[in-house]
Amino acid sequence: MALSSDQQAELQLQLQQAVQACNERCLYFAAKWTAELLNSLETTSNDPDTSDTEIDEDDVQSPVQPTNHDRKEARLEAKELPRYLMAKSFFDCREFDRCAAVFLPTQVPHSTPSHQPLSPSRIQIQGTPGKHRRNPSSFSATSKAPKVQAPPLPKHLSQKSLFIALYARYLSGEKRKNEDSETILGPHDGPATANKEVSGIGAILEEYFNARGGLEDMTNSQGWLDYLYGIILIKSKSELLAKQWLLRSVNINPFNWSAWLELASLVESADELQQMGQHLPRNVMAFFFHIHCSQELFLQEPEVYNTIAQMQAIFPRSPFLQQQKALLLYHARDHATAIDIFDNLIRTQPHRLDGMEIYSNLLYVLDNRPKLATLAAMATDTDKFRPETNCILGNYYSLIAEHEKAVLHFRRALALDRNFQAAWTLMGHEYIELKNTQAAIESYRRAVDTNRKDYRAWYGLGQGYEMLECHSYSLFYYQRAASLCGGDPKMWAAVGNAYSKCGKITNAIQAFKRALIVGSQMEAAATASSFGTSNSDPLAHAVGGALDPQVLYDIALLYEKESNWDEAAAYMELCLAQEEGPEEGDEGMGVTQITSRARLWLARWSYSCGEWQRTMELANELCQDGVEVEEAKSLVKDVRARMNLEEVDGEGGGS
Repeated sequence: MALSSDQQAELQLQLQQAVQACNERCLYFAAKWTAELLNSLETTSNDPDTSDTEIDEDDVQSPVQPTNHDRKEARLEAKELPRYLMAKSFFDCREFDRCAAVFLPTQVPHSTPSHQPLSPSRIQIQGTPGKHRRNPSSFSATSKAPKVQAPPLPKHLSQKSLFIALYARYLSGEKRKNEDSETILGPHDGPATANKEVSGIGAILEEYFNARGGLEDMTNSQGWLDYLYGIILIKSKSELLAKQWLLRSVNINPFNWSAWLELASLVESADELQQMGQHLPRNVMAFFFHIHCSQELFLQEPEVYNTIAQMQAIFPRSPFLQQQKALLLYHARDHATAIDIFDNLIRTQPHRLDGMEIYSNLLYVLDNRPKLATLAAMATDTDKFRPETNCILGNYYSLIAEHEKAVLHFRRALALDRNFQAAWTLMGHEYIELKNTQAAIESYRRAVDTNRKDYRAWYGLGQGYEMLECHSYSLFYYQRAASLCGGDPKMWAAVGNAYSKCGKITNAIQAFKRALIVGSQMEAAATASSFGTSNSDPLAHAVGGALDPQVLYDIALLYEKESNWDEAAAYMELCLAQEEGPEEGDEGMGVTQITSRARLWLARWSYSCGEWQRTMELANELCQDGVEVEEAKSLVKDVRARMNLEEVDGEGGGS
């Protein structure tokens, strides 16, 4: 995808205006992201080697002024400028209540939020792609729901001033909520402690938009208040309605990356993403949104990589695009290439910590202690009070088996940002290691509350309940993990194990076979059949590839429970065959404890079938393996005695 010079100049101007507009509204993360994108454009003006003598005075640009087509809003902003500058100064000093009071002297009441959602009774809701979430009743208006009376807004207040005042009030509520929550995983930490400002802010915005035509009328909106209303609706569990307001926000103002991220948090499947694409604006931001959602949904279609390549042609130096590609490769288990991209990103952006906790996860999985130690030292030198830094340190201490120190750093990360989802998941892993099951389960619950697409947290919940021997619960959570990351054989093996412990042998066998298919990295068509619905044997598609002997052994034992001895023997033979390569000349995995157990089972099976020669071969091999040697010797002795007895009987019969 190549842009003409005019298109590139227009895009550059739009990004410059977006950075300034986000900064004016104190959306600093969105401003930082957009500024990175702006400086990754392939333009000659970004060349750092250009000397001062080469700059023409005509090329010097004046400060960018965001375009405001609404003359009324422009006049209001000009009139409010002194008060706005004071409010923004208060906001920058984190005096959120003082900031809000500049434009809203009558403060939003600090009311206790209702469990009922906001009820936009006069807003016409159009159907958009999606499905009901946790509380289906929250998407319908109800006259019985208690409503917070919105205080009257000052007349002639610009949208920018209203946004910064309400956003400050929202952050004040978040700050107060964190203070009331006290310690991490303490008695007051969790959903019981909520942002008490949500109901009041929602009432103001509902009244504001109802007076301007509701959801349908987009003519008088700049998109910023729509974004804030979307956040409030998410907090109120009205997620279907929140999706509509966020879609409206990104269509009116497509260069607010924070709105795209909130919208992405509501996308839970590839089908939902595809349907939502019909309602998105046609510009580069929609491509970035698609890349981000695809990475979060663990999609590996060529289209995703093609989209990244197209965007990199426009933004060749974008650290965000490099990071997204590295994460996609990480999920695809192309670890070597992912590490190369992360290393290059660190060389070019040595002080950029965004997403580096995921790089530390990769180094932890690969047991690369030297690189992880280097990354931890670099992050600590950059900023030791960042959640990412503490997660990196936590992974390092976990790798060297100092799990108490790892928990300490994950708790520090959460003290800095309670919504930092990776820290909740990683802390849950550490509590599993420490055998603190209840704390692990609570950590994983907080992780999935923050991000329902984190399959590792769902898997961790399954592990926790499995340790408590609540197998029905563990099955449910393992199934959620497998539905989110169907390309990981570990997920399907866990589902199979949970089914087995619930006594559902047929379902367990199907899940284990699915694990074999995924593990052998066969074509997607081979794994497309829905779990438990295919009558054909999915293992037939995996023949010829390396198979997991543990899974084969587990399948054989399940067939044994059903007294299907022929199938059990066949899978034990397959398990034993993994010692050798699938083809002549290929190197297998050699003798393992699992293959030796399969050999012992087959020896017993051959003995029960009277196949003395086969039994002798397997028992002698067991003696060489050094596993179950005593039983193997006993089998050899017994078989020899029987063979000698048969020889004696044969001689007697002949005489």
